[in-house]
Amino acid sequence: MTSTSRKAYGVKGAPYAFLLPATSLFLLFFALPIGYAIWLSFRKVQVSGLGLGSGARKEVWAGLENYTDALTDSELLTGALRVLGYGCIVVPVMLGLALLFALMLDSEKVRLAPFTRLAIFLPYAIPGVVAALLWGFLYLPDVSPFYYVLEKLGMPQPDLLDGGPLYLALSNIAVWGGTGFNMIVIYTSLRAIPAEVYEAAKLDGATPLQIALRIKIPMVAPSLVLTFFFSIIATLQVFNEPTTLKPLTNSVSTTWSPLMKVYQDAFGKGDIHAAAAQATIIALATLLLSFGFLRAANRRNKQEAAR
Repeated sequence: MTSTSRKAYGVKGAPYAFLLPATSLFLLFFALPIGYAIWLSFRKVQVSGLGLGSGARKEVWAGLENYTDALTDSELLTGALRVLGYGCIVVPVMLGLALLFALMLDSEKVRLAPFTRLAIFLPYAIPGVVAALLWGFLYLPDVSPFYYVLEKLGMPQPDLLDGGPLYLALSNIAVWGGTGFNMIVIYTSLRAIPAEVYEAAKLDGATPLQIALRIKIPMVAPSLVLTFFFSIIATLQVFNEPTTLKPLTNSVSTTWSPLMKVYQDAFGKGDIHAAAAQATIIALATLLLSFGFLRAANRRNKQEAAR
């Protein structure tokens, strides 16, 4: 091999050398665990006799048995319904507030924009477990300053950790923590809109409200789609908030959400095979919902572009 060919080969192989560390980490810490979980989901532990002795328990092929059990598990289906109700509260409220704050920060008359932007984003920087603990103690009647104020004012003191209000309590934690991140994404898209567009709209007599409704919101639609996509994934994978609040109330069961059911089966019951099948089903459901939403959004964008 001549020196020229070696140099050409080195230039062509340089991109792969740069990709090698990231690819290795992806395969080692992402693809390999997923593959192992899928492999576990098709197996089960077979117990013979009393389950005593070295050969009494062995791992055998189970086929689709774990998946059939998971799809007919009432606890898993009930947890999915809970998460659906939780998401119907979280996603619209969080994205609505994020869009509202982004439009307000993008206004010409806003004051202290850097401080306000940081104040809205700051809750996102707090770890989810810490945020859930913080709000959990604020929800407890015995230690919450809000309940003390309500008691002094003679106003009713609702129990936010019991029954229907529990959904609002959990949703509040998610909205408080996630609004800032979505606001930054939308606000960044607003700042990328050319100033000439606004100037042309003002020359045509458009009011700030009309500019927001007819120019800003349609032009940041891709960012809204992106934030909605992220919000769906986060909602389907809710785990930290109910798990952290569970010691504070009896209304949160160990299988309140699908991921809590997976954790309980894997580490509470020790059935990692059933847990692997449930985790695979949750991952497939997340993938299908996300793919379906993105496809519908792309189809709508193509239809609007064709007009």
